[in-house]
Amino acid sequence: MNKLAQVPIGTTFNTPFSTGQNSLGDLISLGLNISFVVAGIIILFMLVFAGFKIIQGAGSGNQQDAQKAQQAASSAVIGFVIIFAAYWIIRLIEIITGVAFITMPGF
Repeated sequence: MNKLAQVPIGTTFNTPFSTGQNSLGDLISLGLNISFVVAGIIILFMLVFAGFKIIQGAGSGNQQDAQKAQQAASSAVIGFVIIFAAYWIIRLIEIITGVAFITMPGF
């Protein structure tokens, strides 16, 4: 069942699922790791964009735009704190239960 359109996906693309020993939980763990990376990249771009908008608003003398940009930067920092806390809560659950969600020792 590791073929899509008669192409052996595991051997052709060298995926970690080529051995057939990994489960749906491993795939979900992989998606979880990718989601943390994507969230971090989005937060980085939000902070950079908010910084440019703060500079632009302050340079033009428009305090309202500068305040909106400061709120966007604050939202990005709050989002970072939430993602950071979620990562460490999952790691704590991983340590307590002994089940690897993020570290994935099978890969």
